[in-house]
Amino acid sequence: MKKIVLLAFMLSLTLSFSQEVVEKKDVKVGLVLSGGGAKGFAHVAVLKVLEEAGVRIDYIGGTSMGAIIGALYASGYSATQLDSIIKITDFNKILTDDLPRKSKPFYEKESGEKYILTIPIKDRKLGMPTALSNGQSVLNLLTRLTQHVNSISDFSKLPIPFVCIATNLETGKQEILNKGFLPEAILASGAFPTLLAPVEIDGKLLTDGGITNNFPVEEIKAMGADVVIGVDIQSGLANKKELISAVKILNQIVGFQMYKSMEYKYDSLDLVIKPNMETFNVVSFDKAKEIMIAGDLAAREKYSELKAIANTQIHTEELKIDMGQIKEFCVKQIDIEGNYDYTRAYVIGKLNLRINETTNYRKVVESINNLSATGNFENVQYRIIHEDDGCIVNLKVKEHQISNFLQLGVHYDDLYKTGILLNVTTKHILSNNDMLSADLILGDNLRYNFDYFIDNGFYWSFGVKSRYNNFNSNVKFDATNANKINLNYEDFTNQVYLQTVFGRKFAIGAGGEFKRIKVYSETISGFDNNGEPGNGRLYFDKSNYLNLIAYLKIDTYDKKYFQKEGALLDVDFRWYLGSSDFNENFASFSQLKGKIGYAHTFFDKLTAHFVSEGGLTIGENLNRALDFNVGGYGENFINTFIPFNGYDFAVLNGNSYLRSTLTLRYEFLPKNYFMGTANYARVGSDLFNEGRIFENTKSGYMLGYGLDTFLGPIEFNYSWSPDHKENYWYFNVGYWF
Repeated sequence: MKKIVLLAFMLSLTLSFSQEVVEKKDVKVGLVLSGGGAKGFAHVAVLKVLEEAGVRIDYIGGTSMGAIIGALYASGYSATQLDSIIKITDFNKILTDDLPRKSKPFYEKESGEKYILTIPIKDRKLGMPTALSNGQSVLNLLTRLTQHVNSISDFSKLPIPFVCIATNLETGKQEILNKGFLPEAILASGAFPTLLAPVEIDGKLLTDGGITNNFPVEEIKAMGADVVIGVDIQSGLANKKELISAVKILNQIVGFQMYKSMEYKYDSLDLVIKPNMETFNVVSFDKAKEIMIAGDLAAREKYSELKAIANTQIHTEELKIDMGQIKEFCVKQIDIEGNYDYTRAYVIGKLNLRINETTNYRKVVESINNLSATGNFENVQYRIIHEDDGCIVNLKVKEHQISNFLQLGVHYDDLYKTGILLNVTTKHILSNNDMLSADLILGDNLRYNFDYFIDNGFYWSFGVKSRYNNFNSNVKFDATNANKINLNYEDFTNQVYLQTVFGRKFAIGAGGEFKRIKVYSETISGFDNNGEPGNGRLYFDKSNYLNLIAYLKIDTYDKKYFQKEGALLDVDFRWYLGSSDFNENFASFSQLKGKIGYAHTFFDKLTAHFVSEGGLTIGENLNRALDFNVGGYGENFINTFIPFNGYDFAVLNGNSYLRSTLTLRYEFLPKNYFMGTANYARVGSDLFNEGRIFENTKSGYMLGYGLDTFLGPIEFNYSWSPDHKENYWYFNVGYWF
């Protein structure tokens, strides 16, 4: 009994003495987080368990996604806060640099969104993009999340000292990043080849650090760690049956070097946590929940070891970041670096930031998006420097070195049939902020569009447009005493105009226009317009027109197709001043068209989209070819042709019209829609003067399916009207042009 008591006493003394020694030493713990793309979500789950066990992290090192998670944790975020960030972030949108439509220039809203492929041209040679994304959206996110430490350029001075690894593309060697601009450093470390473009830092072109050192154990030890914990989310090399995609093959190539070094790196670790990642890959961003569960399970298997490590440390209060706080500040100064081709006024105008204006970080990110959306800058870094009397917004821009592009598009619809779009876009022709775009559309109906635009933003911009458009369709034409004739329509339009925009939502412009219209039929053949034997064409119009134009546009739609939110106002005025007068009945007149639209999504999946429009003729127009022609389905109608579901193309005619449409879209699967449309119209002569605008109202309905794809919208619709017995099927593929 005495021996037992003595043994217990000695044991208690030993434990007490050991505790005193440990407390005096206070073990420093280093954490190493490996790269692995989306699999890096497991790091957050592991960090949660480390916090629960009471482990204090004194140093953090990481590569790729490990660097991103590690840097955010080192800056003061808790694991729970990182979990929340992951849940609210759309990684697919960020990694593809899918900027909000509201950030795009007004010109791009109107003339863009019709190309499926853009190929850069340099030195008269076609190139390929270096990656799917240039990383601007990722950089914006990282800059916003680390804004509370943006004044710290030495990463050892962060709340938790931090280091990350990148790969030098020129030398093939690793670069240790422990100083600089934190968001830029971790972006370089995570710049996975082909997914994110390489990042230039101090003249070095850097890419994913996982190529050279995916597990920076030695670097953490060198920082002073006594105990090093490693979290390895690598899956190992795949067998030949698993190498079935470009991503998997590239991941395999990147993994050759890193797997060679893992065995000796494991020997240098005091504790290894290895979640089971066999069913995930670097782009499994939609599997965040499952990946975190795997991380949690792996960490809990080591829970007793983690508790033992925690017992060797002295614990202090940790820094917490208030994620919900949006600090407002006054901009007292804007500094810009790197703008050589673009003036300061141009950059400031696109940012839409004002000196002595109160703003916040969210609005600053929107401003950066505005500048990025011009397509004139590879990336835009920003820092906000807080001072007593306001803030300095520091911008570092890198201008695009490529200003020529070849773009491609494809489309099919029931009016224009097949179309293949070839576009050449070039910038900086006559000035630093101009652009020339030339579309050539090959297929069943040859067309072209030419645009030259000098973009001065808020100040008056100058533009020149030229268009040739043609189609043929079977239409009802009472003047021929035939039910239907095959009508050929050709339009050649040239415009010179001035335009100014406000806040990327509102545009107003005016200019002059030369238009040549040819409308003829070969169905009624044998005689020309004078009743003499002719070439088989009967012309209804073959005139030149000289016009003045003016327009007002507001566009806040979130998307050009399958809109979910936003509004549209489009008012167009055209004054026909003179004509070559083919029909010898021309008198000067004008036409006014207006359209309003509003889209709103209810219950997350159901969207209501309402559009109402009308047109009227001011003065006497005796040329029926210039009347409003209502009917058919399409989003690429020109001039006075107006779509109307339930009726055949251009079957309703008059010098004035009203049309209202309500569409309900239900997104039953991502990017898959069931659609139902009801529309009502009134078409006639002097509709508004008669005072009976709702009499003899026409109605039409449509049910359909739509799919939002990289080619553009794919739609299959069935349309009918209770006014008659005919019904119509419509099918279209690709962006409308």
